[in-house]
Amino acid sequence: MIATRLTTRFGLDHPIVSAPMAAAAGGRLAAAVSAGGGLGLIGGGYGDAAWIRDQVDLAGPSQVGIGFITWSVTEGVLAEALERRPAAVMLSFGDPGALGAMVRKAGVPLILQVQTLDQARAALDAGADAIVAQGAEGGGHGLRRATMTLVPEVADLLAARAPETLLLAAGGIADGRGLAAALMLGADGALVGSRFWAAEEALVARGLVSAAMKATGDATVRTTVPDAARGLTWPGEFTIRSMRNAFSDRWRGQEHQLRHTPQAQAAWRDAMADGDAETGTPIVGEATGLIRDCVPAVEILARMVAEAEDHLARGQKMTGR
Repeated sequence: MIATRLTTRFGLDHPIVSAPMAAAAGGRLAAAVSAGGGLGLIGGGYGDAAWIRDQVDLAGPSQVGIGFITWSVTEGVLAEALERRPAAVMLSFGDPGALGAMVRKAGVPLILQVQTLDQARAALDAGADAIVAQGAEGGGHGLRRATMTLVPEVADLLAARAPETLLLAAGGIADGRGLAAALMLGADGALVGSRFWAAEEALVARGLVSAAMKATGDATVRTTVPDAARGLTWPGEFTIRSMRNAFSDRWRGQEHQLRHTPQAQAAWRDAMADGDAETGTPIVGEATGLIRDCVPAVEILARMVAEAEDHLARGQKMTGR
């Protein structure tokens, strides 16, 4: 076991939190991660209240949290989620404002994801119990900073301003090497997305997972094509990292036209459901090159922790202690 402030604060066996990936992290995955000793988060995504209720029900009695896209979720949906007493609420991509205040008033731990130092300062002002420093290597939406430099900068900020605030590293962490590195960079644990995206319990078509397992990190790109295919208008600074394919190549630079081409949008939706990775988009990060199997979440957790323990022990031996 690896004990950190994260494991102590949340009563976990492992310093690992599964990312609340929209359309991928449902109640079954979150419950499996929590049952395996980590903290599972349901991906509340764009605030579909009925879907969130179903997924919380699927999680059953497991202690799981819920994550939301800040600019999209409504206060009503958040209020309903808080009534279910989640283990934590994570807000990402935008000023938490009144939403963060609601979470704190409910007495639920508030996790805020940031991509810059300025966002980290704002998260502290909002009263975050934990901050996720997300590097651009990660799958899904993000900005430009790299995990390797962003995490220690945020760690230094917290040490100076709010030493009780927890720090999680995110972006490119998919095995024990990444977890050990995150801890050495000053994090209390890791938020892991892509590796759990490829877990048996994830709500991802198998064909998309199979394509990702054959790819390397070189196969990913930052783009806005999947958002255009879904008709979503994200704040302009954010792009989404996903695997490059024939569809993304066809529509790159023509996202405006894609938004007004319903046939192409329908083809993309069908491909996502069917697992067609040439038209549908495997939304994974650079860590796709480290994913070579689709196994239960509990096995992913056990592997990551065992590998991290081994690397941390080897590092200690290097000091001669």
